[in-house]
Amino acid sequence: MEYRVVDAFTERPFAGNPAAVLVLDEPYDQEWAQRVAAEFNLAETAFTRPLPDGTRELRWFTPEIEVDLCGHATLATAHVLAELGVQGPYRFSSRSGPLTVTAEDGRLWLDFPARPAAEVDAPEGLAEALGVEPLWVGRGGTDDLLVEVADETIVRTLDPNLYALRAIPARGVIVTAPGAEYDMVSRFFAPGVGVPEDPVTGSAHTVLAPFWAERLGRTELTAHQASARGGDLLLRVRGDRIIIGGHAVSVATGDLRV
Repeated sequence: MEYRVVDAFTERPFAGNPAAVLVLDEPYDQEWAQRVAAEFNLAETAFTRPLPDGTRELRWFTPEIEVDLCGHATLATAHVLAELGVQGPYRFSSRSGPLTVTAEDGRLWLDFPARPAAEVDAPEGLAEALGVEPLWVGRGGTDDLLVEVADETIVRTLDPNLYALRAIPARGVIVTAPGAEYDMVSRFFAPGVGVPEDPVTGSAHTVLAPFWAERLGRTELTAHQASARGGDLLLRVRGDRIIIGGHAVSVATGDLRV
């Protein structure tokens, strides 16, 4: 059973966000898939197989749980299918509904649902866990908290208490500010689901894109996730959909024997 490891949202190896991808022909056991994801120990492992309606099932697992939506592993899956000679566009059935990936201008483009954030009171302990006072806090439809801070330097140098952050009631915490070279910069922390810091998070940008589109008065945005590996995204806000563009690079192929 072949697997591939792909770095997503980057044009060079060992940057962006790595995901393992398994392209399967038959149904599989969920507990087995979770054990495989724990073995790879990447932020996400993606499993895809064909369905009778002509789409492909797509599921994503962290080392600890199955998640409803993952951008970088979707991008990685489309990249692998293209390498295997499968023609796009790629239409997936997922826990977040239908998803489509198309190739255009040398990039792969994800068509995802927008998950705009509504302003909420900051949960108790959030500022202390992050080590910074938020300017604004909201909760997006991904069950992520969106935290705006004063400037890009704060985002890039943030050193949160991950143990304390794990206790915050959310899938993850997105920290963002305007950028100098990019329209926005961000980082994403999700220790509660086994991902201390995710290098580049496509699903987080379904929350970020509507927020910054409204703030900046534009529907075409550039974004950088400022993790140690780093990654770049192009964003198009189209009503209740977010179109996310990025590159991907395959870095490893192997055989899974169990």
